[in-house]
Amino acid sequence: MSVMLGEKANIVRQDIINMLTESSSGHPGGSLSCTDILVTLYFNEMRYDVKNPNDENRDRFVLSKGHAAPALYATLSEAGFFPKEELMTLRKINSKLQGHPNMNYVPGVDMSTGSLGQGISTAVGMALAGKLDKKDYRVYTILGDGELEEGQVWEATMCAAHYKLDNLTAFVDYNGLQIDGNVTDVMNPEPISNKFEAFNWNVISIDGHNYEEILSAINEAKNVKDKPTVIVCKTVKGKGVSFMENQCGWHGTAPNKEQCEAAMKELGGAR
Repeated sequence: MSVMLGEKANIVRQDIINMLTESSSGHPGGSLSCTDILVTLYFNEMRYDVKNPNDENRDRFVLSKGHAAPALYATLSEAGFFPKEELMTLRKINSKLQGHPNMNYVPGVDMSTGSLGQGISTAVGMALAGKLDKKDYRVYTILGDGELEEGQVWEATMCAAHYKLDNLTAFVDYNGLQIDGNVTDVMNPEPISNKFEAFNWNVISIDGHNYEEILSAINEAKNVKDKPTVIVCKTVKGKGVSFMENQCGWHGTAPNKEQCEAAMKELGGAR
């Protein structure tokens, strides 16, 4: 399983680099850091039908850190929601694939996101709706660590615990960097695990690039009753491309052609 997921993740990372190079705009760092989480969800865990993306019984996914849209687009395309060729239209006029996900245009996108804090809030609403409608679908969301600086995140967190939304699992992509530098320097969110525990969430801490740990955490979350679960994932910004790793300068800077070629050599792909 880990080998298959690793192969999928490598393809997704190649697509991320290629589409950002083509668009000359976008966010590589945080897209690469959450790739392994997305791949695990879409290729091992979530229930969905690419021929019926709006199936009311599907599992839901919300990319709360909406600027990591390239990772979501590449994953959805690899899963078969739309042709790979569309990836190269990223951020271009009249493209479905804009800088942040739009549920009105992109098959497989369950929520339009971009304003930080709003994604986790809508994920809470989806999970609550599932409870009220007595549906067995699960809701997953990925937040950025810098996103935890938004007060709305904690309002949503409190709400999820109050309504005992055990059908909700949130991932924190904890790569430690945001556009202005270290998250602990900009607005320190620590202690992250203790904060979620104080809001009455089940908390699991893992290596966000270790598939076995991701899978184990997801399974644990499914067995928890009367509490939502947060999986705090220690990740590397720019994971997979050595010159992008742990560099906040790659938060929102697209690679040029030469940098793309260097990245492709590391990832084993072609521009």
